[in-house]
Amino acid sequence: MNDEISYAEMLEIPVETVTVNRKEKRRKAGLSDRLIEEVNGRVETDDPLYAESTMIGRDPKARPREKLMRRILLCEFVAVCVLLAAIFLTNLFLETSAINTFVRGLFRGETETADTRTYSDFTLSPVVSEGVEADIAVSGTGVLSFTAKCSVYSPVQGKLESVSGNATTGYSIRIRHSDTFSTVISGLDDVYGEAGDTVRTNIPVAYSDGEGEVRVMFMDGDTVLSCYTAAEGTLAWS
Repeated sequence: MNDEISYAEMLEIPVETVTVNRKEKRRKAGLSDRLIEEVNGRVETDDPLYAESTMIGRDPKARPREKLMRRILLCEFVAVCVLLAAIFLTNLFLETSAINTFVRGLFRGETETADTRTYSDFTLSPVVSEGVEADIAVSGTGVLSFTAKCSVYSPVQGKLESVSGNATTGYSIRIRHSDTFSTVISGLDDVYGEAGDTVRTNIPVAYSDGEGEVRVMFMDGDTVLSCYTAAEGTLAWS
């Protein structure tokens, strides 16, 4: 007998008139049940995550554009290959070509300034010091020569462009003063410097032991200049 009936009998209430209401215990929904309900709810409410997928179509005009771009890229690649081949071939066979000069200027990172001065724009200085006794002679073709044990100086400031020869046969040097004017000195026993060095008129550029003849030529391009005089070691344009 449950508590409700016992309580009715205690109050002398007929048992037949007592209505017993039973409450069913609700089972707590587990995690799996809640998950199923949530998914079902989303499907029924047309959640975007569950929307029906559609096929993405390709624009028919895109393919011709892609082909055109591929052709342009291919043409650019071929042009670059042709240019590189041309530079390579000219480096082998035409070192002084315009394209090689241009490319060398780019790699140097600077543009060389032309020096258009001519020989007459320069003042000549003695090639030997004043205290040296040397008989200087000038030939009819413009070759200055002397034999003396002394240091040899550049007649004009410039840059040592080249050094050739050896100690047995003697050294020859070329000093560049401008784009057209240069000095060539040969018959030297020693050279103080190497190609690319700057030379000055008051610093010796070479040495002669006095056993061989030293020859000096002033050059205007490839032409030997004879328009100068040498009096008592002093040089001047005539």
